[in-house]
Amino acid sequence: MTDFRTPLDDIRFAMRHVADADAVAAYEAFAHADAEMVDGLLAEAGRFFDEVFAPTNRDGDTVGTTWNPDGSVTTAPGFATAYGKLVEAGWAGIGFPEVYGGGGFPQLVGTAVQEMTTASNMALALCPLLTQGAIEALMHHGDETQKEIYLQKLVSGAWTGTMNLTEPHAGSDVGALTTKAVPADDGSWRISGQKIYITWGEHDVAENIVHLVLARTPGSPPGTKGISLFIVPKYLVNDDGSLGERNDLRCVSIEHKLGIHGSPTCVMQYGDEGGAVGYLLGEEHQGMRCMFTMMNNARLGVGVEGLGIAERAYQQALAYAHERTQGRAIGAEPGTESPIIDHPDVQRMLLDMKATIAAMRGLCYRNAAALDHSREAADPEARQAGDELAALLTPLSKSWCTDMGVELTSIGVQVHGGMGFIEETGAAQHFRDARIAPIYEGTNGIQAIDLAGRKLGLRQGGVVRDHLATIAETVDALAGVEELAPVHAHLAAALAATTEATDHLLARSATNPADMLAGAMAYLDMMAITTAAEGLAAGALSARAAGDPGADEAALLARFFATNRLATVPARLAAVTSGAADLAAARGSIFS
Repeated sequence: MTDFRTPLDDIRFAMRHVADADAVAAYEAFAHADAEMVDGLLAEAGRFFDEVFAPTNRDGDTVGTTWNPDGSVTTAPGFATAYGKLVEAGWAGIGFPEVYGGGGFPQLVGTAVQEMTTASNMALALCPLLTQGAIEALMHHGDETQKEIYLQKLVSGAWTGTMNLTEPHAGSDVGALTTKAVPADDGSWRISGQKIYITWGEHDVAENIVHLVLARTPGSPPGTKGISLFIVPKYLVNDDGSLGERNDLRCVSIEHKLGIHGSPTCVMQYGDEGGAVGYLLGEEHQGMRCMFTMMNNARLGVGVEGLGIAERAYQQALAYAHERTQGRAIGAEPGTESPIIDHPDVQRMLLDMKATIAAMRGLCYRNAAALDHSREAADPEARQAGDELAALLTPLSKSWCTDMGVELTSIGVQVHGGMGFIEETGAAQHFRDARIAPIYEGTNGIQAIDLAGRKLGLRQGGVVRDHLATIAETVDALAGVEELAPVHAHLAAALAATTEATDHLLARSATNPADMLAGAMAYLDMMAITTAAEGLAAGALSARAAGDPGADEAALLARFFATNRLATVPARLAAVTSGAADLAAARGSIFS
């Protein structure tokens, strides 16, 4: 097992040449975030997470969390200390406004720091990730009193936040939930019901936990239209900001999971003694609107989880490939054993990991930069363009990057051979930890439905067509660049296939939605791989023009990704256009 080291050069390259960090830093709000300042900040963040968070990762897996009979949860050794140092150093709020005690840095910088957090310890990183979602919901939907009470504590990390959607009978179908909220005489509400799968719902790393809970008010309409969102703190807050009495809520158990053993996944019970005190966030019956603010923030963060865990698995696989000797490589002296890094198949697996991680990083960072443009651009049209691009990229980042997180951590196990299947090496932990991410924050199938069913229809297909036009510009720019010739050929072919798939789904969405849904997942993969490949190509072109020392490596990664992953995009077109007839036939026969 190797020590993790933040890939600072790769992060800086993606920020500069793929996400165009200079354009983000040009906004007045980020005047302090010049290149020199950000480079220094990233270096210090990398040192912090390498030295403070990363060493706790293994105990999180092997020791895990413990539920106690009084409903408290004890986290793994070192977790509380590491989290306390995170709060003390100020990393928890790096991307939030200074008015609430945050660092005031761009989302792009915050996303880079989030990659470090996740790569160093995914289970522990989930705690600040969920808190970030709670902050977003309060910033957008809270009243001034609620913001004053909660935001500074959450931004600093002194208090943590959770998202309470799921119930035993209501998973992806949130509209089926039955948790109740009854109004009290003082303007607050009394919450009763049970929520499951609540990440970091109870723990010992912070002094208070602010639960955001979906519930139904009396007489509310059925389905999602009748849902409201409530702030339900573990400890009530006194008028002077100090913590008061314990609220009527408790953790009744924690789940025993495949991975992320260091993250307490809780069953939360509300209102056993008369009702937990809650406060309406936003308007009554607008809970899903408020919650989606939180979920959209978390969806990019979950995509970054796929990126971060893949990076950690790659580093471990690379180190092992240098250390492990097996067989004699081509050209080696007879009678000697070679390190497995000298065998072409191992080189293929490692380069696939490296190139795909670079593509994932570029996609997530561009997604973050689009959010910055949507918030800070002076021109309303530029803000709208940023908002539309972020809306389009978010399901791609969440779904494709988490699927790749699972696939690449599996490749990491394969590089280790039989030793990868042995828990002591630690390679299996990364694979197990990664598997939850495609399920988090709306399964990847839901992300595909969101892309094909909602995002594709924005401006009658105009948002997607504008995005494809941007890719076409990069295809044109690649023409005649010899070292990127394979990228040019495969990106042009992928763009043509993705354009055809887009036209097909736009035509079918109105006349045959079942056909559209049947092809949605394949379409998301086509769009994500093509978009990620274009990011690699644009980054390589930018580095080449700037004379960046990393230009040759960027071209190599872009070529390998193009020939090994981008080249598969046209073959996916059949899965998009084949329709739902065979699925319906299977439902009536094979699945009966």
